[in-house]
Parts: sequence; C-alpha cells; structure tokens
Amino acid sequence: MHNFHIIVDADSCPVKKEIMAAGQACDVHVIFVASYAHFLSEQGSHVTTVQVDPSDQSADLHIANRIRSGDVLVTGDYGLAALGLAKGAHVMSPRGLIFTNDNMDELLERRHALAKQRRSGKYAKGPKPITAHEKQEFLQSMTKLLKQLQENRFL
Repeated sequence: MHNFHIIVDADSCPVKKEIMAAGQACDVHVIFVASYAHFLSEQGSHVTTVQVDPSDQSADLHIANRIRSGDVLVTGDYGLAALGLAKGAHVMSPRGLIFTNDNMDELLERRHALAKQRRSGKYAKGPKPITAHEKQEFLQSMTKLLKQLQENRFL
C-alpha cells in the first residue's frame, strides 16, 4: 500500500467499480464515504466504506476532515473539490475532469450562477447519465494518475 488513499464522495458516484479496479490494480486503498441514505455494497481487501449521518453535507464534512495532502479525492461537488485542493489533494470528478487551482474559480463561479438561476425559478436539466465509454475513460485517467503519484512524477 502507498502513503495516500483514494477518498470517494460516494453518495451518487457512478464510477465506484472503476475506482475499485484502479485502486486494486495500483494497490491503493479506497475509502467510500456516503450517508446512511445511500447503501454501499462495495467490498474488498483494499476498500473501506464509511456511512455517515444522512443530514446535508455530512459526507462532505467527513471527507474534508479526513483528506490529507497527496490523497486522491473523487467528487462531483465543486465546493468539496475546492476544499480538497486547499488541503493538497489531487481531485477529479466522476467524469474524469481533473480539478486544479487554475480551473476551480471558474467552476465555482458557474455553480454560483446556476444556483442564482434556480432560486429565480429557472430549472436546468441535470447532467446526462454517464456512458460506458466515459466510465472506461475515467478508469484510464484514474489509473494514469495513480501510477504518476506512485512514481512521484505528479507535480
């Protein structure tokens, strides 16, 4: 095992199997965090599941308190992604987008603008369901990131 973990905001993560496969292939421990409202069935010698209170933001708070510099965080939540980056984690979305300090401000601004639209009564459709091809691309990106971290080549 390596000195970093993959921590997953698992409440609605569509790529749990791919994360487990990448973690197992690279011998990296995976920690799935979800509220009790979302059943976690993921198991394995390199997998830990953590169930937290179903109240709003409980999973995010647990992750924010646990994440360490060098860990890999998988989340679609921009606020949690920003917290992960601030703590020195490597952060990617379930669709394979690598969050960086360079793109985070724009993503947070877009989230804020969409929230304002929703408050004014405009409702946008949610994201399209993730495809099998996108899941495969995610697995490749995750595996590449883990191998780079193991070889200390990630800057």
